[in-house]
Amino acid sequence: MYINEKNISELSSSLKKHKHLRISNFLTTDYATKISDCLKNEIDWGLACRLNGKPETFLKTNDVKNLSNENKKLLKLQINEEFQFIYNSYMMVTAYIEKRNPNLFLNKVLEWLNHPDTIKYFKTLTKDSSIIKINAQATRYLPGHFLTQHNDENEQEGRLYAYVIGFSENWNPDWGGLLSLLDSKGNIVSTLIPEYNSLSIFKVPQNHFVSYVSPMAKNPRLAITGWLLAK
Repeated sequence: MYINEKNISELSSSLKKHKHLRISNFLTTDYATKISDCLKNEIDWGLACRLNGKPETFLKTNDVKNLSNENKKLLKLQINEEFQFIYNSYMMVTAYIEKRNPNLFLNKVLEWLNHPDTIKYFKTLTKDSSIIKINAQATRYLPGHFLTQHNDENEQEGRLYAYVIGFSENWNPDWGGLLSLLDSKGNIVSTLIPEYNSLSIFKVPQNHFVSYVSPMAKNPRLAITGWLLAK
């Protein structure tokens, strides 16, 4: 199943108690390497952004290349809305349906995420039998990228848990890009440093953010992220 065997009963109990969990060395070495290589070398990265009160936008690679210099400046300057983000994205489900890159390894990853055995694993981990599918996008945070505070709640999609499978190598916390979880008063209750071959999972709704990636960052912050869904 590509997931390293661990005491899932203990992990499940910890997730239930704290409503979030980090599992290191999540995937088998070979599988993690294949995904990492794909993220680093084969992705046709687009840009996900929400800026200056405008709706969420997902620009494909050619759209990004065709942006005028003026619009590129606006992407950096018009960052003043309460909920905002900018990072590189590859929407795995959309690309899969469109058969955009049929030989891309991430297509197999999406199929694996939705395989009955994987769904069963996450049902056991979360103790939630209402999970029926898992969506996914690949993300890459470079210097200047960030994701401000929000809670992921979306009743229409039936989001139950959010997850991040990390593929950032040798990440230094000074570089930013940290996933922070907040309580109802806005206090940080947990901060998760990007970690290679790790699973971070937390119950929705949960306020959280990804901190600004510093110009000092020498490596990209790479991950596959999405939600465990009931619809």
